[in-house]
Amino acid sequence: MSPVVWGFLGSLAAGLATAIGALPILVRGRSIADQKARLLGFASGVMLAASFFSLIVPALEAGRAQGLGSWSVSALVTGCVLAGAAGLAWLNRALPSLDIVAQATGGAIDNRHRSTCFLILAITLHNFPEGAAVGLSFADGSLGSGIPTAVGIGIQNIPEGLAVAGALATIGYRRRICALGALASGLVEPVAGLASALLVTLATVLLPAGLALAAGAMLYIVIAQILPDLAQDGESAEASRAFFIGLALMLFFDTALA
Repeated sequence: MSPVVWGFLGSLAAGLATAIGALPILVRGRSIADQKARLLGFASGVMLAASFFSLIVPALEAGRAQGLGSWSVSALVTGCVLAGAAGLAWLNRALPSLDIVAQATGGAIDNRHRSTCFLILAITLHNFPEGAAVGLSFADGSLGSGIPTAVGIGIQNIPEGLAVAGALATIGYRRRICALGALASGLVEPVAGLASALLVTLATVLLPAGLALAAGAMLYIVIAQILPDLAQDGESAEASRAFFIGLALMLFFDTALA
């Protein structure tokens, strides 16, 4: 299949992971929140390894294949990694903080509905750049670049799906509606993934920059979103073990299958 199709399917799979987070709402079983530290720790390890070995290294190789010199390709990739992180940081500042929105409550039912809608909108908007990162990671036609990115972002989407479903449940929506709401919040990712993969595939000269931008975005997610959450969770030992398991697995597969 073409890189565009893979980019769409990869970002679709990552987006569908939000539905997994809604499963406890459907079955009323053990909450995924109990496993949040392990999930996020594992996801951060996967994403850190994928950022370097699945995105930055292929970006350098793609730049050299296009005839760029060592200094030029290094400057391009470094600049785009920083730009990807800075762009996501700007988006996070422009959008309402998920923590602030999640804690917003009111006495009246109208306020509760408003806060819930605000939370879901914020999570949905945050999923756009994540979908773009997945789509860009498949743009070089290599599954070795795309799959680890999709896996890492998909895993960290699971708690977001739980947050959406749980928010809807608190204001009285039926369980199926809660699950559908969680699913819908993730379905913006394949839209962004398809658009970004299509853009880079049509203009292959953008491939090194696109992969590096995706790496910067993923590194920002790990450093600015996942790790601070883990620091507040009180389960640092379990999260650390999960982090190194995820890192080791991706490091092994990325290098063994290269």
